Amino acid sequence: MVLSDDQKNLIEKILHLKKNMNAIILVHNYQRPEIYEVADFIGDSLGLCQKASRTSAEIIVFCGVNFMAETAKILNPEKMVLVPHSGAGCAMADMINADDLIEFKKDYSGVPVVCYVNSTAEVKAVSDICCTSSNAVEVVKSLPDERVIFVPDQNLAAYVGSQIPEKEIIAWKGHCPVHHFVNADYVESIKLQHPDAKIIAHPETPPEVTAIADYVASTSGMLDCAKDDSAHEFFILTECGMTERLKRELPNKEFFGLCNMCFDMKKNTLQLILKSLQNKKEEIVVDSDIAEKANKSLKRMMNIN
Repeated sequence: MVLSDDQKNLIEKILHLKKNMNAIILVHNYQRPEIYEVADFIGDSLGLCQKASRTSAEIIVFCGVNFMAETAKILNPEKMVLVPHSGAGCAMADMINADDLIEFKKDYSGVPVVCYVNSTAEVKAVSDICCTSSNAVEVVKSLPDERVIFVPDQNLAAYVGSQIPEKEIIAWKGHCPVHHFVNADYVESIKLQHPDAKIIAHPETPPEVTAIADYVASTSGMLDCAKDDSAHEFFILTECGMTERLKRELPNKEFFGLCNMCFDMKKNTLQLILKSLQNKKEEIVVDSDIAEKANKSLKRMMNIN
């Protein structure tokens, strides 16, 4: 991408400030492409979790949505975790709360709960183990139980079930609005428009879509698929920002994607990142008891990888 003079100026100030403050900036793949320029690490939920658990920086600025920053704080209770925009939420995470999950569990005594990382700290705290889109299958496989409760994404749950048919996956009826609207007819129309393109779908898309895609992968997994496949064209079934990341990393290939934006992800800007560092705001705070319980679920996941 071509940066404006204002963007270049902001980037220079951010890079200088974060170095002086011993800060690290973690950036999700769906962020605005100019934000990539100040990132210490760009990745998906699993990669960001791993980076957050290992950093020696005193301050973490998390450019994503709030549940991701909460995860960073839970894994680094002694560090300051900042978000550029405190209103960057997640529609899927809002589809479940801890009280509802506790009630749901009463109908399935003894069945473990696998909690997708796209959830609040409170929900993680009443779950048994967390997962991300890239390791969900491995996490469920690691459990000895024949039945598993999976929250909050019904589509990711269905994908996991398709990969492990010997297990019963009891799914919470939540979804990501960015991915849930995609259907098989849409994919077939893409194939007509781009007959040479490989289709890479996120596992948050419905089962009818993952069943006919060439690849099903997390956002970082999509990058690996595009690198390893000799095809020149790819259609990416996830939030529109991912095509920008792929174009940046693989400029000799062509990427097309959904015209569907996660407006929460796009709330972060270079201006807000600079203000966040200058004012040390907005700081993420997680109740210590909730953080301790949620940390157990996260650490169980981290120990698998």
